Order: sequence, then C-alpha cells, then structure tokens
Amino acid sequence: MSNAAASPSFASSPSALPGQPLALVRWLSVVAAIIIAMVVVGGITRLTESGVSITEWNVVSGTLPPLTDAQWQAEFAKYRQTPQFLLVNGPAGMTLATYKFIFFWEWVHRLIGRTIGLAFAAPLAWFWLRGAIPAGYKPRLLALLALGGLQGAIGWWMVKSGIVHDVKVSHYRLAVHLVVALATLAGVVWTALDLRALAKGQPRARLTPFAALVLAALVLQLGYGALLAGLRAGVVAGAGWFSLDAWPLMQGAFFPAGIDWSLGPVHAFTSDPYLVHFIHRWWAWVLVAALILLARKVRRAGHRPVSIALHSAFGTQVLLGIATVWSGVALPLAALHQLVGAVLVVATTWSAHALGRSR
Repeated sequence: MSNAAASPSFASSPSALPGQPLALVRWLSVVAAIIIAMVVVGGITRLTESGVSITEWNVVSGTLPPLTDAQWQAEFAKYRQTPQFLLVNGPAGMTLATYKFIFFWEWVHRLIGRTIGLAFAAPLAWFWLRGAIPAGYKPRLLALLALGGLQGAIGWWMVKSGIVHDVKVSHYRLAVHLVVALATLAGVVWTALDLRALAKGQPRARLTPFAALVLAALVLQLGYGALLAGLRAGVVAGAGWFSLDAWPLMQGAFFPAGIDWSLGPVHAFTSDPYLVHFIHRWWAWVLVAALILLARKVRRAGHRPVSIALHSAFGTQVLLGIATVWSGVALPLAALHQLVGAVLVVATTWSAHALGRSR
C-alpha cells in the first residue's frame, strides 16, 4: 500500500478531522463580533466622558444597574467624590438625570465585557470536555482566555486613574486598554482562520516578516489614536466642513504651533495634544502605503477578495478620520471611526494570514 493511500484525506473528508474545527470557527466569529461591539461602546464611553461614572468594580452585583431611586442616589453620591465631578461636572451643575446617561454607557461597556468572558469561557469548557478541540489549539485558546482576563484588569486599572488622580482616565492606560483589546481581536481572528484552514486540510499560516512590519505600523497608529482620544486632541486642529485649515492643515498651518517641549521630547511625543494629533494623521499615510503593498501581495497570491476587503477598510477609515476632524469630533462619526478601526484590524489580520498561508 502506498503512503498516499495510507494517509487520511482531510480535505476530501472533513468528518475525519480530529475535533470540530468548523464549530470552533463559528464560535470564535461570534466572540470577534462581540469584541468589536465592545470597542465601539468603549469609544462612545470615552467620548461621553462616562468612564469613571461607576466607581467600583463588582463582578457579580455590578451586572444589574441601580433599580430604585435610593440605589441611584447612592451611586451618584460615590461619583460626587471623584475629581471629575468636583472639578468639572459639579460646577457645571450635573443632575441625576445627566449622571444616569453617562452611567448607562459605562454599564453597557462593562456588561459587554462580562458577556465576552462568558461567551468565551463557557463554550471553551464545553468543547474541551467533548474533545472537540483539535490538537495543538488548547494552549492558544487558553492564552486568548487569559488575555481577555488581563483586559478586564487593565480596564479597571484605567478607570482607577480617573477616580483617584485626575478628572479623566490616563491616556496612557487608555492606549494600553485599546491596543490589548484589538490584539485579542486579532488573535481570535487568526485562530479562527487557522481552524478554517484545518477543516480544509490546509496547514496553519505563518506570519511573514513583511506582514509583521505592517501589523507593527498598524499598532503604532492605533496606539496614537488612543492617545489622541484620551487627550481630547481631536479638536485641536479646528473644525468646519471641508475646511482646509482643519484638514489637511491644523489651524491653518501644516505643522501645528503651540507644541510644549518643556518637559522633554518623550512627553511631547506622547502627551502633547498638537503633536499627538499631527503624528496620528500623517502616520496614517505611511500605514496606507504599507497596507496597499500588503493588499497587492495578497492579490498576487490569489486572494483577491481579501485584498478588496483590506482596500475597502482602510479607504473608509481614512475618509471617516477626515470627516471626524471636520465635524469637530461629532459622536456618530467618531464612533464609526472606531468601528472601522476594529474592522481594519480584522482585514489586516485576514490579509497577513492569507499571505502566510500562501507561503
């Protein structure tokens, strides 16, 4: 008997595969969708200044919002002790009704976080007990579960910076929170794509050096986007629809005036709103060039739909970024910008995987 005859043909007989890779693909796709929703609501939470409205982290009891007037008054009393209320919202005359609005967004954000944990951990245990996880994937899935738990801890670490130290959460901690969330999203998507390839009898993809460089450029852009959001730097360029003074210029000049260098270059590059905004808007074009090259490589490798998805994602993201600046950071546009940013992470991961699988 020949070796070919003795070897099982996974491609022609998916039922012969160890585990249930396609079932895991569907599960991870749902998890990825929930993470994207989490990222969008997180952006809205930042834009509405809602992040420190809930001053405690109660994993179980915090699942339900206040249900009685006495409970609302108790939560509002805790919030009134925060620097944000004492220095900003209190003097502005915040009412209980206004507090309920910002509480809602932070509560939804945390609820989605709990949902992600449950949606990942419970099916993982189910698949594990049934022996449905293919060989070699258990460590990776456990790592993703741990990364999700770490993200929850980072979220509370971020919120504490606004409860204790400042009127807003630390923009450094916000950047870590967003980048870890999107890294988790990329890990979930890559694992799902590997499992889909396994179901077709194909090998796992490998991350090519070029794709790794493109992903690194994307991480830098996402990190600066988070710094920009945390510093409220989206408005420093000015505003006005189709105003050239707001984009491509910043307040009428290519390079913004007013950058504070007094605390050193590291502080300026990470904490000065003018410089952070400038870097975010122009590094985007470096990233676009890299993404175009990646898309072309992917298309030449025979993955035209993946190339189209990547072009569509970064093209839409650039247009939304410009529109967000022109609008003066209007909430709907800023939220869409964050949504498409997450979609761009998915498209770039898909492209890097397709290129790695072709090699």
